[in-house]
Amino acid sequence: MENQETILFEGELDPTFFDEVAALPEGAHLRSCIQCGTCGGTCPVSPMLPHTPRKLFAMIRAGMKDAVLSSPTPWVCSSCYECTVKCPAEIKITELMYALKRRAIREGVRCEDSDADRFLRQFTRIVAKNGRSHELSLLMRYMMFKHPIQMLKQTGLGLRMMGKGRMPLFSHKVRDKESYSRMVEKALELGAQEGGVQ
Repeated sequence: MENQETILFEGELDPTFFDEVAALPEGAHLRSCIQCGTCGGTCPVSPMLPHTPRKLFAMIRAGMKDAVLSSPTPWVCSSCYECTVKCPAEIKITELMYALKRRAIREGVRCEDSDADRFLRQFTRIVAKNGRSHELSLLMRYMMFKHPIQMLKQTGLGLRMMGKGRMPLFSHKVRDKESYSRMVEKALELGAQEGGVQ
């Protein structure tokens, strides 16, 4: 089946969306975007993106708020900062991707083509509990029920990583767990006030 573009009518667009995004600290130079495509050309995950950063910025300018917030692009972003470093307009592209994710979470918009938000929640829970990420726990929580076949296919790789000490069996915890727990509670409280991740 061919991928068809959806036609949007003026009433479906949000004319204030571009100004709202450009007013963010991360969007300080967004008005300077010349649509050169450097960001998409340097992005290591662009072949997996339905919208390159360049296209996403054009969509923001057009007021396509719903399409932007439901796009998997901010969620698939690898945060390598290659686009930010190479951008001739000095747009903080990676930071904008984070800002768009926060806005999507706050407005309850989910990306239908990705379960990246579920991955984020599992990652956040593990770090909140231990103070550090634990790859094996994350793998089990994220893959076991949603992607069991892919998890089985990666068993050999996982065992090799464990053998080389790259994926420890037990999680490492921060030393001052009590202080860390207080900090996490405060962060969750502030996040709840802002409509962030629970």
